[in-house]
Parts: sequence; C-alpha cells; structure tokens
Amino acid sequence: QVQLVESGGGLVQPGGSLRLYCVASGFALSLWNYDMSWYRQAPGKERELVALISAGGLTNYADSVKGRFTISRDNAKNTVYLQVNSVKLEDTAVYYCYARGATVVTQGNDYWGQGTQVTVSS
Repeated sequence: QVQLVESGGGLVQPGGSLRLYCVASGFALSLWNYDMSWYRQAPGKERELVALISAGGLTNYADSVKGRFTISRDNAKNTVYLQVNSVKLEDTAVYYCYARGATVVTQGNDYWGQGTQVTVSS
C-alpha cells in the first residue's frame, strides 16, 4: 500500500522556522521515479502549489515562498523535506505532500499524503 506520511507541522511564531517531512512507503519503484511537491491549503482557499522538486532534482517555488522555503529530497531515505523559514501569518495552512510519476513506467500515477498542519501565530 502506497503511503505518503507528512510530519513536522505545528505552531510557530512569525519569523520562526519549521522543517516538514514526507516519508514515502509502499512504492514499487524508487522515489526517484517521481516528481515530488508540497502543496498547502488554507481555510476557505484552494489548494496551491508551494514547491516542487523534479525527479532530476530541479526545483520550483511559488512566488510567495521564494527565498524562504527550500524543498529537498533524499531518495535513499524515501523522504522529501520542506524547510520553512521566516514564516508569516499567511503561511498558516495544511501542508500536503504529492508524488507524481515522472518516468515512462510511473507516469499517470500520483499520490497524496494526509497533510500536516502549520499554524503561524504570535
């Protein structure tokens, strides 16, 4: 059974930092066959892409988080990270991990995690 399990969320003060983790399990093929992303959804808003790291290691970020968030991956550990720095009140949301097949064998396959809550408050 394929699973993406996020952790690391919590309550943080404005200007603080968090590190989010997404651990993958049950994949038939190595995680390097997948583009990995972090999305977030704030109350009353649509889910939005925060950061993406391709199977080849290329990264892309939403304008709202550039310079503050860093996505990385360790395929050997089946883990994707999101380093969240200089948090703002508007970063409050549920953060979701997403895997999308990036190779001929895995294309068309995609998976979501259950989410981890990040709350920014003073």
